[in-house]
Amino acid sequence: MKIRLVAVDLDGTLLNSAKEITAGTATIIRAAREVAGVRVVLATARPPRTVLPFYSLLDLDTPMINYNGALVHEPHTGRIILHRPMEAKLARVIASRAREMFPDVLVSAEVLDNWYTDRVEDGWQSETSRLSRSYTVAPMKQWLNQPITRLHLLGRRQWLVDIRQMVKTEMPGQVAIAWSESFMLQIMHPSVGKRAALKAVAAEMGLQAAEVMAIGDNANDAGMLQWAGIGVAMGNASDLARSVADYVTDANDADGAAKAIAKLIVGPASSDIEGPHL
Repeated sequence: MKIRLVAVDLDGTLLNSAKEITAGTATIIRAAREVAGVRVVLATARPPRTVLPFYSLLDLDTPMINYNGALVHEPHTGRIILHRPMEAKLARVIASRAREMFPDVLVSAEVLDNWYTDRVEDGWQSETSRLSRSYTVAPMKQWLNQPITRLHLLGRRQWLVDIRQMVKTEMPGQVAIAWSESFMLQIMHPSVGKRAALKAVAAEMGLQAAEVMAIGDNANDAGMLQWAGIGVAMGNASDLARSVADYVTDANDADGAAKAIAKLIVGPASSDIEGPHL
């Protein structure tokens, strides 16, 4: 089947090491949309507010996949297609147990596109918090009283190793856990994943898996690479992402995502376009 939808991860995939989309990559994506009639979806672990600049740069009008699939929404209408938050009670238990174990661990939460915390320390800042200083500082009881899109725990790596083990032991199968930047645990609803989110987006568009291509670089991309009709791993991808992909392209600093789109979708039409080619 013809590919009609491309889902692309951001960090390590569409973005280079400078956290930019190159002009050549933007050109190829524009060609995929205008020449090949393909729709492009950004699928990322980031919250919406730090993805919107890239979404606008590419002039997209498609749904956006955030928080590794915990949220799927239409930025231009505000409509929520999928939201899988964790229960407030469970989030409170995890936060409380983490603080009992390590009083200095930082606890924060994302609720849709709102960020809450009870303490901010410059020494422990995630990339998201550095990019967006928009947050609410208040006692945990004031914001851990609602469904939580994603819970964050930041601190020393050994603290997080011990907390992760505690969660797995005391709450088996109740949450999904992911590492980020080596000093942050991301805790979400157990069913969260880019695979389920991309499947929901495809269903929304009336498309089958065979009409979808997914591009990514990390373990959290593996599910969508495996589900899509064509899965492409970046040259800088993890072993897991590579193992489930149909193709491996160049690294993110060599416009690998754009090269895959140019070769597998735009095809001969890309020969007239300035930008990267395979």
